[in-house]
Formats: sequence, C-alpha cells, structure tokens
Amino acid sequence: MQFKNTNFDIIRYANCWEDASVLLEGLNTAQNGKIFSIASAGDNSFSLLTLNPELIVAGDLNPIQLYLCELKKLAITKLEDAELIGFLGFTVHLNRNKVYESIKNELSTDARNYFDQHSTAIEKGVIHAGKFENYFSLFQKWVLPFIHSKSTTRKLLEKKSEKEQELFYFNKWNSWRWKLLFKLFYSKKVMGSAGRSPEFMKHVQLNVSEFIYQTAEKHLKSVGCQNNEYLSYIFTGEFKSQLPHYLLPENLKKVRENINHIKFAQGTAEEILSKYGKFDGFNLSDIFEYMSETQMKENADIIYNYSNLNARVAYWNLMVPRHLSESYPDQFVFQKELSEQLQAIDKCFFYNQFIIDQKI
Repeated sequence: MQFKNTNFDIIRYANCWEDASVLLEGLNTAQNGKIFSIASAGDNSFSLLTLNPELIVAGDLNPIQLYLCELKKLAITKLEDAELIGFLGFTVHLNRNKVYESIKNELSTDARNYFDQHSTAIEKGVIHAGKFENYFSLFQKWVLPFIHSKSTTRKLLEKKSEKEQELFYFNKWNSWRWKLLFKLFYSKKVMGSAGRSPEFMKHVQLNVSEFIYQTAEKHLKSVGCQNNEYLSYIFTGEFKSQLPHYLLPENLKKVRENINHIKFAQGTAEEILSKYGKFDGFNLSDIFEYMSETQMKENADIIYNYSNLNARVAYWNLMVPRHLSESYPDQFVFQKELSEQLQAIDKCFFYNQFIIDQKI
C-alpha cells in the first residue's frame, strides 16, 4: 500500500493514539506466538511484548517512524526508569541531549543521522516531536484559551460523580465558543493539513467536525474523561502522571525482559510478512481507514495468506467504515461480543469502533 502526496520524512506520530489495554485483551490469544504490528510510534508494539510473544514484527512505510521506535527501544534498554521517562519527555529532564549523546552510537547509522540533525526533537522530548502532537499543541495554545480558562479545563478533568460531570459539561463547558472553535479546528480541512495528511482523509465522506464534536461530547460528559491520559495530552500537552501502558512499572519490567523479541521493518505488509511466515495476531491500528475497497481486499488477502488458523486481527475505525468480516465472510469472523466489550472501555474515545476479527 502506498500513499501519494504523503510526507514520509517526518515523525508523523510521536505516540500511539490507540488504547493498548483493549488491544492486548483483543490479541491475548497470540501469547507466545508471532504478532505483526503497525509500528507508528512503537508504544503499542512495546506493550505487546507483555504477552511474551515469540516474535513481534513492527512494520511501517515511514522510515522516520522506525527511527523513533529504534530510539525508544534503545532508551528502554539502556536507561533506568526515571531517566527513561524524563528522556522521552513525560517528565522534566535537564539535559536530554547529553543522555542522547551517551547512547546514540548504538543506533543504526540512518537513525543516528536523523536525530543528529533534529536535536530539537531530543531536547524537548521525542514524545512531543510528532506532527499530530504539534496539531494538539496548536489547539492548546491558540484555540482552547479563547474558549475556556485553565481553571475551567482543570475542573472538567477533576474527579466528580457521573451526574456532576454531565451537569458541568452542559452548564459550563459546552458554550457557543466551544462548539464554534472546536468544530473549526477539527474540520476535515484543518485536520487533514495540520494534523494527519490530506491523503489519509481521502475516503472520509461524513461531516468530520460534527463527528469529532459528537464523540468528544459523549466522552467529556462522562466520568471516563477524568482519568484519561490521551485526553490529558490533548487538553494540556502532558500525560501528567498517567503513563502509557508500556512504561507502567509493572509492564516495563516485562517489556525489558522481552525487548529482543521485537524487530522493526520498513515496507508494505506483504514485503514484511513474506519474510517471517505466518502470524497469530495482527495490530493494524486504523490502516483500513486510508484504503479504498480495492486496496482493502488486496490487504485482506495478504493477511489471510500470512496468518495461522484462528489468528486475530485487531483494528480501529475512525470515520471510514471498514470491516474485514463483512467484506470477506469466508475468511474472517467478527468477534462481536468481545469487540463491543472492549469498545466500551476504550480510552481513545474518538474512534468509532474497535474491531476484532478472527481467521476461519
């Protein structure tokens, strides 16, 4: 799969914007097996190491994303917990470039050359260096202050009852400024140019701003927004004390134990999968969102050919409905009950659906 007019010489995503907890539950049948994972920023591929897999192959078309994954892997391997979290950008660190200089010679030549030329990404913490993260930064600095004060934002995220949360949302938060400016900033045009890529929005047919507004409303009036690291970053630019799954102390230990079981590869799915045989699980992020029906069929055949019987395929739909099991019922079956259970607890509220399909 190739994307025309798509820039693959930048960090597009510095963090994974899919909930690792629901992914792990969905792919738990792949424990001790082989898993293919869309690399992106690496976070969820690292989280999958807690399943004690024989092998994880994390692939991406964008080589810069793989450089980021490589740097994170090296940091996980070489740095103690507190320094690792500070170096990546989750907490304050006085000299990230000094840490980078101490470990960079163990990076591949291409990865080292990239980060040598992008020292500002290291300096501010690589988790803040993505185009998508910069999009949220623009929202925090230039849009949200015209809607609500920091105090009001803080109160939205404070602990309260379900009823109190709903009343706060409708009485204090859901103002005309919120509706107007939020919908303008999260429109298809602005999101396509500043956040994702116009090519990635090619197959979206619905009203983007209205869809994002409705999904945000559902979450912001619920208590789920009070302890959501993804929402915290969108509104404040920080994950606060809510670290991603792979960096939680109880998970980081297992990630380190299994770190040599992960490999990174650049190329299309077929180019990568053909080198490693058949797999037991697939983390496909939301890649079908970017595909035409024809491209999806081509990739469905590839996944089917390189998967073992009963292998599970996990993926998200955002604004484009794509379903392997509906389009190819002779190859995949939808795990409806499990998918709906996991969708209900997914912290990444902006996705329309989380899907687990299984090869038959």
